[in-house]
Amino acid sequence: NIASGKYAEYFTPQALSSAIGKILVHMAPIEDTIYDIYDPSAGSGSLVLHLANELGNGKFGNKARVYTQDISQKSSRFLRINMLLNGLKESLENIVEGDTLVNPAHFKEKGDSTSGLKKFDYITSNPPFKTDFSFTRNEIEERWSTCSRFIDGVPEIPKKKKEAMPIYLCFIQHVLWALNDAGKAVVVPAGFLSIKDGIEEKIRRRIVNNGWLSGVIIMPRNTFANTATKVAVLFIDKSKWHQQAVLMDASGLGTLTKIGKNKRIILSEDDAASIVEGFFDKESSSTVITPLSEIALNGYSFIPGQYMKMKNYQNLLSEEEFRDKTLRFEEDYKILCQKEKESDSTIFSILAQVRSNIC
Repeated sequence: NIASGKYAEYFTPQALSSAIGKILVHMAPIEDTIYDIYDPSAGSGSLVLHLANELGNGKFGNKARVYTQDISQKSSRFLRINMLLNGLKESLENIVEGDTLVNPAHFKEKGDSTSGLKKFDYITSNPPFKTDFSFTRNEIEERWSTCSRFIDGVPEIPKKKKEAMPIYLCFIQHVLWALNDAGKAVVVPAGFLSIKDGIEEKIRRRIVNNGWLSGVIIMPRNTFANTATKVAVLFIDKSKWHQQAVLMDASGLGTLTKIGKNKRIILSEDDAASIVEGFFDKESSSTVITPLSEIALNGYSFIPGQYMKMKNYQNLLSEEEFRDKTLRFEEDYKILCQKEKESDSTIFSILAQVRSNIC
């Protein structure tokens, strides 16, 4: 992370990558097959390698074919080393350096058709959230205007702060485009869950209206080493039409730790386990199961807190019970006040004796 470079190469924390991999694998039964998994912004491979490991630990002893692309030469080299260390040398030829948005490597262009696109069973992506891609923005829009890859739009070039262009919106659309019909995906966006109008809402609307939304987890701020951006994890599942989604607020997990000159939240193995368990636990206080129809009526907002309701109403008091309870509190408080006065009197008396003895 110290040499993160110009491409926002933020290493995804191991605990978070592990939790995401476990959730993805447990979203549906694992079959006796080899899965094609993909990361279009792979970096050094933390997300995709944790997923490959989870698939490899299945009851069938599954293996995964890994496909990746990343614009950074340095990150791509690190990823190849990680592939070797994780016993995935047969997938080395699928590790590609290049600009995913302009030229997706695992796609063979056939005129204006998308029939040459390789679709994937699982996709993980922690893309750069904001960066200046004004030099390729128009090329991206023009080249892919005849297919549905960026159907919700490509961010415009601002007159100021070009470095704040929300490039992650293009990566989310690319993930939706590259998933097969039974695919699952996770994207780690920032500032995406509730922005009204614009490309953000169009993407959320499409995900909900197609029944693809499986879940959302809000992570703690300062989870990543070099950015304080609050991160959300978005789970997509095309294998069935979802009637409801799991919305989870995990922002309170982790331990604030000083690392060098900065402070960040460190997620422990227990925190990662809590995230996985909470995602599938319908009774978890941090999780709410929300119908997609309700999300649509709420402006397609994915923020869990907007759907949290009191789950236990049987302990509510009647007016008479509440009045009796407050009277008891009042009587108890009067007794405590009297005891406090008596204690003060005793203390002052002892202090007076101490002074007189000293004199």
